Amino acid sequence: MTGEGSDKSERYFPATGMPDRDWWQALWPDPDAMLRKVGAAPGLRVIDLCCGDGYFTAPLARIVAPEPVIALDLSAEMLRQARAEAAAQGVSNVTFLEGDARDLPRLVTEPADLVLIANTFHGVPDKAGLAQAVRQVLAPHGRFVVINWHAIPREQTTVLGQPRGPRSDLRMTPASVMEAVRPAVFRQVEVVELPPYHYGIILTPA
Repeated sequence: MTGEGSDKSERYFPATGMPDRDWWQALWPDPDAMLRKVGAAPGLRVIDLCCGDGYFTAPLARIVAPEPVIALDLSAEMLRQARAEAAAQGVSNVTFLEGDARDLPRLVTEPADLVLIANTFHGVPDKAGLAQAVRQVLAPHGRFVVINWHAIPREQTTVLGQPRGPRSDLRMTPASVMEAVRPAVFRQVEVVELPPYHYGIILTPA
């Protein structure tokens, strides 16, 4: 999810709809490399939270295979696109679930080594509640990775010649992410720069 568009997810997580695929590819032409930078690795059990159209889901599945990836989204249409993308890329180690990210403990029965949420956290109304849900499904050594747009004015984050991403006032610094997840008792491991406009904050249970 990226901060533009409108579907069922917009009603629950404002300003988090999927973009057109062409500018997504222009922004991150090598999703595999980006995912490895934030900790995706062979053998990890991964949850792709708010997976959208699956731009990261198939690369995650390739990286961690044969371990499974769980791809969760509110939108049946986004999940349909994500399934098609996974099939087109020849990956089969993905389970697709339709549901609210805040219901993770009910939806997921096995502990995860890595939970990824990309470009959606800024629009979550109950950030502490979502972080608590993630905390409950993470393995003790697990990592919660939040990928966000940097907190710089939207007019400065151009892709294919146009400003992209969430409104300037919705953008979060790593410090504001830490403040939001503090009730769930996470500690920061690292902040990874993801040029040109993003960062990934890597958290682990404290």
